[in-house]
Amino acid sequence: MKTPFVTKEQLESIVEQFPTPFHLYDEKGIRETARNLYKAFSWNKGFKEYFAVKATPNPQILKILKEEGCGTDCSSLTELMMSERCGFSGDEIMFSSNETPACEFVKAREIGAIINLDDITHIDFLKETCGIPEKISCRFNPGGYFSLGTDIMDHPGDAKYGMTKAQLFEAFKRLKSEGVKEFGIHSFLASNTVSNEYYPALASILFSLAVELKEALDVHITFINLSGGIGIPYTPDKEPNDIFVIGEGVHKAYDEILVPAGMGDVKLCTELGRYMLAPNGHLVVKAIHEKHTYKEYIGVDACAVNLMRPAMYGAYHHITVMGKENEPCDHKYDVVGSLCENNDKFAVDRMLPKIDKGDLLVIHDAGAHGFAMGYNYNGKLKSAEILLQEDGTPRMIRRAETPEDYFATLEGFWE
Repeated sequence: MKTPFVTKEQLESIVEQFPTPFHLYDEKGIRETARNLYKAFSWNKGFKEYFAVKATPNPQILKILKEEGCGTDCSSLTELMMSERCGFSGDEIMFSSNETPACEFVKAREIGAIINLDDITHIDFLKETCGIPEKISCRFNPGGYFSLGTDIMDHPGDAKYGMTKAQLFEAFKRLKSEGVKEFGIHSFLASNTVSNEYYPALASILFSLAVELKEALDVHITFINLSGGIGIPYTPDKEPNDIFVIGEGVHKAYDEILVPAGMGDVKLCTELGRYMLAPNGHLVVKAIHEKHTYKEYIGVDACAVNLMRPAMYGAYHHITVMGKENEPCDHKYDVVGSLCENNDKFAVDRMLPKIDKGDLLVIHDAGAHGFAMGYNYNGKLKSAEILLQEDGTPRMIRRAETPEDYFATLEGFWE
């Protein structure tokens, strides 16, 4: 079973200060996750986690991760700006984007971020826009299917990201002629893997590629970015990834492939978002309606604006009815929001304890791609973000939107 990181009593106290719905983040859990990641890769000198800002773009979250040694992975102008305002600069920022506007490359160069090129045509675009830096990375897409054993994990060939192997070799050759001194390789082959074998398998592919590139082009590859892809078990029946087993698996591949090739100084980095934050965040909602028609419905005071994944992907998010954890799950409900869309459902045919109006519900694993994916359809307003600090006290780290916020971009256009 999944257990909330907050008790019913704590939550009732928090709700007295901050009305539902809100996203609640666990500072203690965030710090422990970051520390364990760094311990798991401590064998690699210079290892760096570049937290995927898109997962949870909140300055206070970024500052916590900065204190734990993390950098940021950015993919837009505003993410670069947020990182800069939080004190990140230079090699602390990885800029991985696609179909990139010129102004974003300019900003990345201005703050010294490591640029990760998504396509070979971006070389000329970058050169014309703001010049080629001496340190740069390129994104690799091997195409086809990515599998572990007999299980197909994902379909890189269908993804819009990255270069083919031939393009990557040509890109490195051209970039070297443009004066690049340090190269990096980046790849993302599967999303939300709950397997300790994904990173070691990906690492083996990238390590072998790095050796080929060095031997063929005599380029200095200083870092390899394993990107994201380490997932979490959204359903309670699955075992979570073991980051220490993963780290050792990558270590083994490193020693077998890179070290014999004289590349034992290559630094590794990751761009984890979901793994770092999802389990350390809850969406806290209140049951405000019940409806008895062809199905049994529980209406809550949040909607897909607050957590889009169930509506968008049919994704499972576990739900705990606070104070009723030990009661039998003998009622079948659709837990729904108030949008004028029938897919605005946090759960469908979910067996839960009897829910009464006023009950507090915790929707688990909402710390990444939760608030960040919110929108304003139906004129709905995004809710607050609250940090449960290490001492157990709550602190608002983003206020809820107001109607004035919603209308702000219309100022001067009413007539």
